[in-house]
Amino acid sequence: MTTLLHRTRRAVQRFGIDICRYPGSWSGPQLVQLLRRFEIDTVLDVGAHAGGYGTMLRAAGFDGRIVSFEPLTGPRTDLLAASQEDDRWTVLPYALGDTDGTTVMNVAGNSGASSSVLPMLPRHRDAAPHATYTGRQNAEVRRLDGLWEQVTAPGERIFLKLDVQGFEAHVLRGLGDIADEIAGLQLETSLVPLYEGGLLFNDALAQAQKKFGMTLMSVVPGFTDPASGQMLQCDLVLFKEQAVV
Repeated sequence: MTTLLHRTRRAVQRFGIDICRYPGSWSGPQLVQLLRRFEIDTVLDVGAHAGGYGTMLRAAGFDGRIVSFEPLTGPRTDLLAASQEDDRWTVLPYALGDTDGTTVMNVAGNSGASSSVLPMLPRHRDAAPHATYTGRQNAEVRRLDGLWEQVTAPGERIFLKLDVQGFEAHVLRGLGDIADEIAGLQLETSLVPLYEGGLLFNDALAQAQKKFGMTLMSVVPGFTDPASGQMLQCDLVLFKEQAVV
């Protein structure tokens, strides 16, 4: 029997939109299983948007600390609402990068989910017209190494999740000397150029493996072109294997 979800999904797919569980075909419990295996105490949720990632972690049983970063005022309102009853979930109003200062964020039409500091390329707009930029907003940018003592505690094991729409390399450069403190990493990356100057899959994987000493544990399917079926984005989930106890 066709369910309401299936009928709704077919209807919105005509507009280049899909509805699925988050993350796409990879369950929250699998991620939390890895977080427990590597004894992660705190998740830094960079590009938190409206709080879907933190909500997923809690629903899957993660009870450690979450620190979410979201510079856009609209999504951050929903993020604050999602986290307000959780005393182990902190929200900060920053974009992260490789400098301290201010920048201009391009605000995407899909409730801000595809917003980026970087220009969006035609390949992205063609595959997801609803994500086209509709405005701009000033944002405060901070390096993570400058915030480290504020957002972590001595001895904590840290997992860094980045969903920053092509700006990942800038955030990673902002780690500076604290890069060795990261025990695990979830990195959204593009398989084809979607943002001008954005980090692509091969470079992202090589950097995580060679510079940060991470081992790939999972690839999470992401944004797919509804016309061609080609996957355009995915998440890499990596950990330092030597950190296993």
